Amino acid sequence: MSIVTTSTVSSTPMINKRVVVDWMGIAPFLIFALLFLILPTVYLVAGAFLTPDGSFTLKNIADLFTPTIMSAYLISIKISVASALGGAIIGFYLAWALVLGGLPTWIRHAFLTFSGVASNFAGVPLAFSFIATLGRQGLVTILLAHFGFNLYGTGFNLLSFFGLTITYMYFQIPLMVLIITPALDGMKKEWREAASILGATNGQYWRMVALPILWPSLLGTTLLLFANSFGAIATAIALTGSSLNIVPIVLYAQIRGDVLHNANLGYALALGMIVITGISNVIYILMRMRAERWQK
Repeated sequence: MSIVTTSTVSSTPMINKRVVVDWMGIAPFLIFALLFLILPTVYLVAGAFLTPDGSFTLKNIADLFTPTIMSAYLISIKISVASALGGAIIGFYLAWALVLGGLPTWIRHAFLTFSGVASNFAGVPLAFSFIATLGRQGLVTILLAHFGFNLYGTGFNLLSFFGLTITYMYFQIPLMVLIITPALDGMKKEWREAASILGATNGQYWRMVALPILWPSLLGTTLLLFANSFGAIATAIALTGSSLNIVPIVLYAQIRGDVLHNANLGYALALGMIVITGISNVIYILMRMRAERWQK
């Protein structure tokens, strides 16, 4: 009995030490999340219901429904939907070609590496790259002009809804490739073989077997792309300045100051963005959980 007691007592400090070490390992992330995510979010939510002098009010929330701000939300949603759908469709076919298209393995590895870099390439560098490429004096614009094609004569404008959408798609497409590739890898060969034995064509297999299984992943990833572009601000400001009235730019103007400066209205705008992106991310998580059940 004494031996068992001694063993139990001696093992307890080791267990506690391991727990302490484990918590120390994730402590930097927890502190970072607390300081730069949780506390700022709480501050924004609280500020949305306060006046500049600290009194409680619902006016900031009511002001979100004014025509100007509603128009900004509408434009932001349209750009996010367009870039998410474009990124999802093109990204899915690229991922399909990498996983199921019979391409050499080295091409897949190289493309996935590039996608990892490109999906994080945003902000001022991305805006400058597109201006240098598709701006009025951009490389592609000048090259097309040498062949007698006036790109801007067709009505194209990089500093517009369409221009910002294709700019966002630069990081939306590779992000779609990175997320949907594991889902395509999870498609079991037995499913295709069973469908072939039962006489299904390739089109019937995709329509009746593959796409229903991939649908939660496709929908969830598209919603993630929507949330990803809805909150982008640095690229939009660097590319269009204030010429495009989207929510992040309106929010930036309210917080940094303009003739109608109202920081608390900016907090309310941020709260609206948090709600929209939060709903998108929750649905994405639910769709991903459902897809993982099929692919286990």
